[in-house]
Amino acid sequence: MLRIQNINSYYGLAHVLKNVSLHINRGETVTLIGANGAGKTTLLRSISGLQAIRGGKVFLEGKEITQVPVEKKVRMGIAQVPEGRQIFWPMTVFENLEMGGFLVYKMHGRRQLIATIEEMFDVFPVLRNRRKQYAGSLSGGEQQMLAIAMALMLRPRLLLLDEPSMGLAPLIVREIFQILDRLKKENDLTVLLVEQNARVALNFADRGYVMETGRIILEDSASALLANQEVKRAYLGRDQKEIWE
Repeated sequence: MLRIQNINSYYGLAHVLKNVSLHINRGETVTLIGANGAGKTTLLRSISGLQAIRGGKVFLEGKEITQVPVEKKVRMGIAQVPEGRQIFWPMTVFENLEMGGFLVYKMHGRRQLIATIEEMFDVFPVLRNRRKQYAGSLSGGEQQMLAIAMALMLRPRLLLLDEPSMGLAPLIVREIFQILDRLKKENDLTVLLVEQNARVALNFADRGYVMETGRIILEDSASALLANQEVKRAYLGRDQKEIWE
């Protein structure tokens, strides 16, 4: 579904992504693991169009989309859940979902928009109970669920997830990843996941790439990376508790 070929990206003079190549098959979940500053978030932003690419190419289902504007990439089925749960805090849960469903409204009208919001409430029942509550007053886990639901309102084919477990308690992380696991199986959803908790990410994913200082240094199946001694030493330390079952 997605193929990235030797892309480079800069922040000012800083060369952040250095000839990065990877691919994701339809219905597959692929994770990027690596230390902070490795370039993982920049790679997601480069795919979605939020970060400029200097050199290299991005293909979606065989069609080059390197310079396609962000809004058109959204229409093509790419949705990103950014790091830090970037929701509209002064608005209610329902209003946030309305904002997330702007394309549904524009293309199919309000009746379909409401039906899609109800689907999100079925996926995340806690949001139904909080529908009139301001987003800024939700717990961290509820805010993350809302951020994911807003992206899913776009009915994406490719979901880019950036650090969904950040700042959340292990039980909440487990709940969110179990929901995501069910969604990808039921909807044939393709997922590219950036996640600091490498153990959780690799238990969720089919394959993984390891990034280091803007380069891909290793690629393998998730199970092989979990068993890799160097990966264990660098990213699967004892302080990372197993929370995926």
